[in-house]
Amino acid sequence: MINLMQTGDTLGSIIWFLMFFVFIFIYPRLMLSQMIYKIEQSARKLEQMSEHSNKMTAKKISKTPNKELKEKVDEFTDFFVVEPSNIDPYGLVDKIDRTIRNMESRFDDFVDEVAPGKNKQEKREINYGLRASMGLRQISKIVRHYVEMAKKFKNLQIAMIIQMQLPIIEKIAEGELKGTEAFVNGWPIGDSIGPLVAASYMNNGKEIAEDIVYDRVIINGRVCHVLKASGPEPSLGRIDEAMVKIMKRKKIAHIVTIDAAQKLEGEKTGTVSEGVGFAMGGIGQREIIENILLPQKKTIDSIVIKVGMVEAIMPMRKDVYDSLPKVRTKVEKSVGRAKKGQHVLVIGVGNSCGVGNSKKVVDEVKKVVDTLEKKYKLEESKKKKKGWI
Repeated sequence: MINLMQTGDTLGSIIWFLMFFVFIFIYPRLMLSQMIYKIEQSARKLEQMSEHSNKMTAKKISKTPNKELKEKVDEFTDFFVVEPSNIDPYGLVDKIDRTIRNMESRFDDFVDEVAPGKNKQEKREINYGLRASMGLRQISKIVRHYVEMAKKFKNLQIAMIIQMQLPIIEKIAEGELKGTEAFVNGWPIGDSIGPLVAASYMNNGKEIAEDIVYDRVIINGRVCHVLKASGPEPSLGRIDEAMVKIMKRKKIAHIVTIDAAQKLEGEKTGTVSEGVGFAMGGIGQREIIENILLPQKKTIDSIVIKVGMVEAIMPMRKDVYDSLPKVRTKVEKSVGRAKKGQHVLVIGVGNSCGVGNSKKVVDEVKKVVDTLEKKYKLEESKKKKKGWI
């Protein structure tokens, strides 16, 4: 009896060890299959979002886009820019600036080709819609690349890395899709808050440089030269060229910049902060501007409005718009640091999409923001009802 029990225990141990070693080899494959299925679903979702973005842009060009137009838009969203070599850093800023100008020229040429009958504002809306579509296309292609790599080499590590990043990637992609919608419809975006603040001081902005408008106003008893990108068409403009023109005419003692800036998680959207330095995103223009201002020892104040990771390109949220009075208070305080009689440069940095060139636009922007806020609140409430699963 004891021998039989011992034999049974031994057989059970052998079976247990066999199962253990089988699972060592099978479990990673099961995990890999499950992960690949999930990331494959996400890759398809991103590709569908990219297709939807391209369709929105094509419909802005023509209400009934034909197959040829759709193919041209799809092909152009594969456009790329080769970053200049930085092995020899001397003259790098000029090389970057020239590359960016070439890129913008190619975008303008393409829009002129596919939408010759559109006016300037519509062409710009198509132009920036294409830029957002391009960003979404690249995201979908990169995710697809890593999905195929994981499938091809049966690599669990690659699958795990892409799966861990997917929640952030999908959030960015959703922002790019909403950004496309905002651009093609001419809605103000989060990054438009800087130009909106500048416009709130303008009586009638007039063009002074490439896609930059200017007005001379009195703020807090000081003569202020207010600059912003020309609107309401999407535009960033050449702030550096406008500054050089003004500084040749007038002796500027103080500069104030207003721009949207990415908030940290936990910070409230629309929070306003003050600092020093030229507040401007991207590369190229800011370096050129700093090379002009810093050797002259100009004092530069910056005021930033905090937005989320994707809120800068999305239609402007109410919290961002509601920061306007607080930003104006800080602008007036900053302008007051200059002595009476001195000239001050006030620059609303950012994309002018949906923001015109005078203070009249403030109420117009409010109407758009309020309408879109109701739409997004409804979408968010529907998501909450679905729960975590």
